Order: sequence, then C-alpha cells, then structure tokens
Amino acid sequence: MKIAVIGGTGLIGSQVVRMLNEGGHEAVPHSPSTGIDLLNGDGLAEALQGADVVVNLTNSPTFDEASPAFFQTTMDNLLAAAKDAGVGHAVILSIVGVEQVDLDYYRAKTLQEDVLKAGPVPYSIVRSTQFYEFMDSVMSWTSDEHTVRLPATRVQPIASADIARAVADVAAGAPLQGTRNVAGPEVFTLDELGRITLAARGDQRTVVVDDTAGMFAAVKGDALIDGGDAVIAKTTYREWLAR
Repeated sequence: MKIAVIGGTGLIGSQVVRMLNEGGHEAVPHSPSTGIDLLNGDGLAEALQGADVVVNLTNSPTFDEASPAFFQTTMDNLLAAAKDAGVGHAVILSIVGVEQVDLDYYRAKTLQEDVLKAGPVPYSIVRSTQFYEFMDSVMSWTSDEHTVRLPATRVQPIASADIARAVADVAAGAPLQGTRNVAGPEVFTLDELGRITLAARGDQRTVVVDDTAGMFAAVKGDALIDGGDAVIAKTTYREWLAR
C-alpha cells in the first residue's frame, strides 16, 4: 500500500513513516523541505499520485486566532487534491477532548475534524492525549530560574512513539469513518508531572500550583482525560524519562 505522509519529517511523522515501511508498506514523507505547501497546494498533486492513503500530520505555525484559517485552507486543499488523485483514505491526528476546550487552537483542530468529516474522501481521525515530549515546553511558558508555575489540570500524557504506532495502524487499515482515541497509561495533575520531570533531571526548581499559568489553565475538569473508550498505551512517563 502506498501512503503519503504529509508532515512526514516531524516528531510523529518520521516515526509513522518508519513504522509503515517496516510493516511492508511504501510510506513516503512529504513536507515543505520536499516541495509541499498545503497553504497554496503546491506539490500536492505530485505527492498524492498513486497514493492509496494520505496521512496529514501538519500543524499550524501558531496556536492563536490564526490557526482556524490555517486548518481550513490546508484541509480544503488536501481533500481536493486527494479526491482528484483517487486517494481512498485520509487520516489526521487530533486531540482527545478537543471540542471541550475553549482555546483558539482547540477550536481550530475541531474545525479540521469537521472539514475532514464533511469532505469527499473516506476518513479516519486519531485523537491523542498530550505528548510526553511537550512537557519541557509547557514548563518553559511559566518558569524562571527558581520556580515553575503550573496549573493542577488533569492530564493523561502519552509517548510520541505510541501515538505514531496508533496512527500507522489506522493508516494501514480500512477507513474508520470515525475516531479512535489513544491515551497514556497514567493520569497526573500537571503540577505533579512537573515535579516528576524536574526530579528526574536533578533540577532544583520548585513547582508551584498556579491555576492561571499557561495555556492549560483554561482547561476545566477532565476534558483531557480518556473518557473510557481510548486505546491505552503501555509506556509510562517514568519509563520514557529513563530512556
């Protein structure tokens, strides 16, 4: 099976390409560095020629009010090109609980899902909880040399390798015409996760609970937690840190 992976050189995409090729498929990575521009459609026809499946792992360059327009335009271009090329399955990666969070970026990802669902190509959506790999960025938003301020938001993070495996498995299968949720094996509050991270790295800074700190302060309740229907990955956070 030939699978075009748009965003195939990034954190998730590069792993998806490797896993699919190891599974006997012909997975081809595409990105701006290979001549693809989803915003104006450049290179799409060539990238999708002969493809059975397209996986879209591109991300908005910003998390602000510009992100909905990015996802609208890029999905419109991708689906039009996929239809013209006769692609039989389109896959995207989204976020568990995305429709429950009142943030520009989450609204943009919900829009991306809606555009895919209404489009002309059979589809699958993989929704994931937050990546382990993002924890450093999350802490950097609200930290100084002495203190890291984090909200007590409940999260159920997952290793990028486990997300990539879920995406690869879905891409190699029949279109779901629906959504598959994947989540990590443990639930933490974000401040607890920060303390575990700093301790593992010998970082002496103090984590302070601040329910106004950072993007995830806007998330209420258990919006980012598996609702009971997710595929639960095996890699724990401490296992991932130890690697």
